Amino acid sequence: MGKSLVYKILERNLLSGNLTDGSEISVKVNQTLTQDSTGTMVYLQLAAMDIQEIQTELSVAYIDHNTLQAGFENADDHEFIKTCAAKYGIIYSKPGNGICHQLHLERFAKPGQVLIGSDSHTPTCGGIGTLSIGAGGLDVAVAMAKGYYFFKMPKVMNIELVGSLQSWVSAKDVILYILKRLSVKGGVGFIIEYSGEGIRNLSATDRATITNMGAELGATTSIFPSDEITKDFLTKQGRSQDFVPLTADSDAHYDEKMQINLDEITSMCAMPHSPDHVKAIRDIEVTKIDQVAIGSCTNSSYTDLMKVARILEGKKVHPDVSLVVSPGSSSILKMMSDNGALGTLIHAGARILEAACGPCIGMGQAPKSKAISLRTFNRNFEGRCGTKDASVFLVSPETAACSAITGFITDPSLYGEKPVIEIPKQYHVSNHYFIYPSEHRADHEIVMGPNIKPFPVNEPLASTMTGKILLKTKDNVTTDDIIPSHAALLPFRSNIPELSKHCFGTIANDFHIVAKKYNGGFIIGGENYGQGSSREHAALVPLYLGIKVVIAKSFARIHKANLINAGILPLTFVNKKDYLCLDELDDLRISEVLSGLKNHKGITLYNKTKEILIPLQFTGSERDAAILAAGGYLNYAKQSNF
Repeated sequence: MGKSLVYKILERNLLSGNLTDGSEISVKVNQTLTQDSTGTMVYLQLAAMDIQEIQTELSVAYIDHNTLQAGFENADDHEFIKTCAAKYGIIYSKPGNGICHQLHLERFAKPGQVLIGSDSHTPTCGGIGTLSIGAGGLDVAVAMAKGYYFFKMPKVMNIELVGSLQSWVSAKDVILYILKRLSVKGGVGFIIEYSGEGIRNLSATDRATITNMGAELGATTSIFPSDEITKDFLTKQGRSQDFVPLTADSDAHYDEKMQINLDEITSMCAMPHSPDHVKAIRDIEVTKIDQVAIGSCTNSSYTDLMKVARILEGKKVHPDVSLVVSPGSSSILKMMSDNGALGTLIHAGARILEAACGPCIGMGQAPKSKAISLRTFNRNFEGRCGTKDASVFLVSPETAACSAITGFITDPSLYGEKPVIEIPKQYHVSNHYFIYPSEHRADHEIVMGPNIKPFPVNEPLASTMTGKILLKTKDNVTTDDIIPSHAALLPFRSNIPELSKHCFGTIANDFHIVAKKYNGGFIIGGENYGQGSSREHAALVPLYLGIKVVIAKSFARIHKANLINAGILPLTFVNKKDYLCLDELDDLRISEVLSGLKNHKGITLYNKTKEILIPLQFTGSERDAAILAAGGYLNYAKQSNF
């Protein structure tokens, strides 16, 4: 039986474990990336490990999230990251250079290598055959310090693409269609591997759009083969030497298979407030819009933005619509400036933002109250845009551009002849925004501003844990719910005490007060607790507020790993109906925790308020149990040689 592409890459980078479903494995990490929203904490953790230099082949620190410098906080964080990069041998990408995933795709990702990043959309680079996994910040810090990454071997799902896309239908419509079929939980426990004759009709950046939003499926990562299309992209980026042909064997084994006919996909739209609430645009009632935002790591490539410019050529943005455009990289912005496309956008009435994440992560461009905002982004969680009562719809660049002109959500297939974009013979390559580390780093000093506070470190796990239920949540709570992400709060990502005042801010206004009143306690969650962004602040802030245990029906992969890394015990119900037996401020006790973890026994929860016993379980490896017993990954890593 043949091997999948995923299996081949993992096999060549495997350090320990067996490549069987559910087994814990460790792999050599070739590359890492961080961004500034999570990066400050990563580099505080890296410094705490007292290393001299990183163990990866290449690591890059990008500044792309907190670029709005309304006060000193963001600029201080940037200086801290810059000085850490200089000290440890990390490439530093200055503000304005672009979005980490687009830049890494252009400049550094290599087929067949393992990349992990402190951002959930790191799988973007799977578009060119890189095994790219989003992880918690501490996982990335350890990867830089020691060169490895531990995770549980996922199953592999093969999605075979056949046929070709209809006119006006694009890669964004493909991934929205897949989300409609699989849901935000449909990829949990899987790596998704794409194949089939249909992939020949998808460019490298089309493929990157699809792997980028694989994060919304809950998948560990997504990947395409490295083929002639990959070679062409790398060659035009001046990186032909990085090309390696990689594909699955013709008789490769997969745990699950799905076939999708590209011919059957029409223009799609994710309705508020979830990426899997997807409908065909032709089935949506006529909807007036107030704002259109084009960009993000999902749809800010050269071809995406050139299509937008071509659609807007000779046209005018509707008087009632605000259109903003964020290029994915400084190179793309330069090319569009040189070829006149930037002038076309401006002449049509678009607002040009810098090459950064911007409104995708709530950094500016919050729409007006009760607005309808059409965005080419990857998430539309309630309040993420910065306006609580706004409704965000996710669409392709083609749909966004046509709708910006008409003032209504518009099916682009009704608009006329689709623009054809010619790929340039050579992409512009600029290294002027990158700062490469020098060979002499011993004397570099790390600069820390007053807003940068120490991160919380847990104590070894206690055998008996008691406390009240401080909060009970519903299904699909996101990390945006646990720690809201918008322009007012992003500057405090390096200040856990200040950030803690806003913990669970979308659910309860007084959580931090309740947590301090009862000296911490327990959280009860529903299904898919902690979906969304990889931000480990969603674990570190609850740790700071004294949270000892989170009990849920199920957890999102990265958040569960972050809880373990923080030393917070994640438990699930043996019988999910027992969720109904717990209420806020119930007094709870869990005994024999350490022996339960060590011996893989069930763990019993005693609800003292209701005088009932509830069976719980911990699903994790012996290593996970040891990390929890040590009080978190940082404590464990200091004690461990591997």
